[in-house]
Amino acid sequence: MNDVRVVVADDQAAVRDALAAMLDLTPGIAVVGAAADGVEAVALVREHRPDVLLTDLRMPNLDGAGATARVLADAPDTAVVLLTTYDDEESILQGLEAGARGYLTKNAGRAEIAAAIVAAAAGQSVLDPVVQQRLLLSATGRAGRRAAPSDPVAPPVDLTPRETEVLRLIADGLTNRDIAAHLFVSESTVKTHINNLFAKAQLRDRAHAVRFAFDSGIAASGQGD
Repeated sequence: MNDVRVVVADDQAAVRDALAAMLDLTPGIAVVGAAADGVEAVALVREHRPDVLLTDLRMPNLDGAGATARVLADAPDTAVVLLTTYDDEESILQGLEAGARGYLTKNAGRAEIAAAIVAAAAGQSVLDPVVQQRLLLSATGRAGRRAAPSDPVAPPVDLTPRETEVLRLIADGLTNRDIAAHLFVSESTVKTHINNLFAKAQLRDRAHAVRFAFDSGIAASGQGD
C-alpha cells in the first residue's frame, strides 16, 4: 500500500516543522511539502498533487478556508484537513463550507492527527469530538428556537427511514464498513443509501452530511422519520 502523501501548512515555523517531522516518522504517511501560508499551500498542492493538505485555519496572505476552496478547485482529489486552535461555530462552519473533509483542534494527539489524515485520504470525514459537540449544541439551540420542546424536529428533505439512519451513523463517525456491519447489509447497499441521501439533500461530502445531520436534528434527536 502506498504512503498517504501530505502537504503541511502553518504560519508558525515551529508548529509547521514539528508537524512535518512527526508525520514523516509515522508509518504510512509521507510529507511532500510544507507551507507558511495558504498561497504557498495552494502552490505546493498544485505541484505535488498530495492525497491530503493538513492546514491551519488562520494564516497570512490566504487563510485555511480560502486555501481549501482553491485547492478543491485545482485538485479535487486532494482532501483537506484543518488543524487549528479555533473551535468556535463560525470558524468550524467556515472551514466545512469551504469543503474541508476534516476539522481538528490542536489539542489532538499524534495518533489522532495521523488517523484523520489516513481517513480523509480514504474519503471519510473527520471531526474532532469538540467540534462535533459544538455543532450539536448549535443545532440543538437552533432547533429549540424553531420548535416547541415537545415538537419533533423533522428533516427538511424527504429521506427514507433507512437513509435517515445511515445519515445518523455518518454523523456518529462510522465508516461505510462500520455502517454495513451495524445495519447487517452490504457496503454496496450502504453506498447506495449514501448516494441517494446526498442527492436528495444536495450534499457534497461526509463533512457536510455531518453538519446537515446536526442542523436538521437527525443527529441530535436520535429519532428517525
